Amino acid sequence: MSKFFTRAFLTLLLLFACVCYPQGASAGTLDACLAFKRGLSLGAPLTGVRAKLKAGKKLTVVALGSSSTTGFGTGFGGAFPDVMKQELLRLRPSARIELVNSGRIMDNIPDNVSRLESDVLRYKPDLVVWQLGSNDALWRGIGGNVKEMITDAVKRLKAASADIVLIDLQYAPLVLLTDRHTHMEKIIAEVAHEQNVGLFPRFLMMKRAVDGGVKGLVWWDGLHNSAEGHKCIGVALAQMIDAATR
Repeated sequence: MSKFFTRAFLTLLLLFACVCYPQGASAGTLDACLAFKRGLSLGAPLTGVRAKLKAGKKLTVVALGSSSTTGFGTGFGGAFPDVMKQELLRLRPSARIELVNSGRIMDNIPDNVSRLESDVLRYKPDLVVWQLGSNDALWRGIGGNVKEMITDAVKRLKAASADIVLIDLQYAPLVLLTDRHTHMEKIIAEVAHEQNVGLFPRFLMMKRAVDGGVKGLVWWDGLHNSAEGHKCIGVALAQMIDAATR
């Protein structure tokens, strides 16, 4: 199936899901999931974000990624970047936050990188939240130069004075089908550590929650986060961003 028809098929699935599946997370699921955030952090400071928040200036956040970033399978405003923004505003009531969602269904890492100028840097972001790696590990394959590609992209973003948070894979049945997810997780973690940028450990947090008995974080397709999953990931991400900027 070509990339165009794959995107069209997934879009039809999304429209079907928005009509046929209930949206919104229950407080019980959210609280149960967030309990497994304990002890986790981004692992790096967000100095530029901290300065903007302290000065009361507008904070521009760009979310880059694939269908996870678009909120595939959720209703309007249910994608984790939107949830992240709302939680940050709850934690920082005086903050002014502009969110640009630059997710695109079926994108892999080369696709993301090819859009850096047009879909990220042109907005002059203070913070880039980059969700990456799932489509490479599951569908498209992991290129031999993917670590170099991610590193170069991170350097471009840093050169534009943006803070960065990388978001790794979701813990979901389809992602676990091959051992490529392990390789991709290692690459993302190494780049975050070597470049001293934030890493939101989505895979680990979801694994802890699922192993701990939390249900309903993955959509019926066995791949995408459900509305409950997006809510948990978005709130946890915002709380870790807040902690990194205090």
